[in-house]
Amino acid sequence: MESSRTAFVGGRILPITHEPIENGTVLITDAKIEAVGDASLPIPSGTQIVDVAGGWVLPGLVDAHTHLGTLEDGEGWAGDDHDDATEPMTARLRALDGINPADAAFRDAIAGGVLAAGVNPGSCNPIGGQSVALRTSGRTVEEMVLRQPCGLKSALGENPKKAYGSLGRMPSTRMGTAAVIRQALTRARDYLKQPSGGTDLDLEAISLVLRGEIPWRQHVHRADDIATALRLADEFGYRLVIDHGTEADALADVLAARDIPVILGPLIVGRSKVEMRHRSLRTAGTLAAAGVRISIATDHSVVPIQFLVHQATLAVKEGLDPATALEALTINPASVLGVDDRIGSIDVGKDADLCVWSGDPLDVMQRVEAAYVRGRRVYRYDHERGVGLFDGHEWTP
Repeated sequence: MESSRTAFVGGRILPITHEPIENGTVLITDAKIEAVGDASLPIPSGTQIVDVAGGWVLPGLVDAHTHLGTLEDGEGWAGDDHDDATEPMTARLRALDGINPADAAFRDAIAGGVLAAGVNPGSCNPIGGQSVALRTSGRTVEEMVLRQPCGLKSALGENPKKAYGSLGRMPSTRMGTAAVIRQALTRARDYLKQPSGGTDLDLEAISLVLRGEIPWRQHVHRADDIATALRLADEFGYRLVIDHGTEADALADVLAARDIPVILGPLIVGRSKVEMRHRSLRTAGTLAAAGVRISIATDHSVVPIQFLVHQATLAVKEGLDPATALEALTINPASVLGVDDRIGSIDVGKDADLCVWSGDPLDVMQRVEAAYVRGRRVYRYDHERGVGLFDGHEWTP
């Protein structure tokens, strides 16, 4: 079969992993990035040329912590499938099985430049279930999946103690939550050492963490809860990722020394509960300056996913380096999700998941002009009508 080639020419290319290229060229062959260079890059005859002069070409943004498709926009109770708060330990649950690709938020994501996301179970359960990494474009979940599972969701702090304490059940305290987690991890460790002969889906899921195949995704806000997360990780030797990390700046040196990534967010929300009382847009800059690898996330639908980039812009306003901000929207979350070999930067061999912006994405007046997934255009903005078009269908985010 003859190869299909497309070249984006004339724009400012931001590969993320390399320096920006003015008047650059990105050559795509059969949905993969074949070459990246300046205007002198040879373009084979028969290549489709896309002139992006005046625009900026970036990899699709990645939001590592969302509830896309499991907490559907505008659907209320009927579309809420993200938090099965009926028993404290539900590692067997898969966010994958609750996702509706028809959720309107997937189109919002694309219009906002977010072409990939991590979808997590909710945070009522101490161990909530398996996260999935997926593209935001596709008719079925199978089309969209990048990695399943990509992590195991766990929660410390207020949410589990509120969910079960209100029912008069364990855990109703922070020590109870830690005990539920510790007991499950101990059972899984024993399960690995001495298989019973039967399959336990909860313990199979936790075993993936103990074998180092996926990270432990720890929902946590307060500094003392982050310390508990570190303590549990030390006890059982798993790879830890801090999700939310509202007070992570208090332990920035510890997290940096241990190379524990922090998925920070949501950032543009009120102080809705006690453990978020120190929420600050300055935290991203503080963590990055200390050497912590940060990602910025919306926790959609807490912050609508199309506003992901604006959270980074406001963090830059409060001290975060702009180049680091773009890494926190692309290669860093892709790494956390375990898909940085495929997306997150404009590098040869990676999937051609790209967005053409009208200008600097950290400028709130700029927009996504076109989005491409595996080299195919899935979105464009129609300036005459002032609407976004998905495969020719109008959409106003």
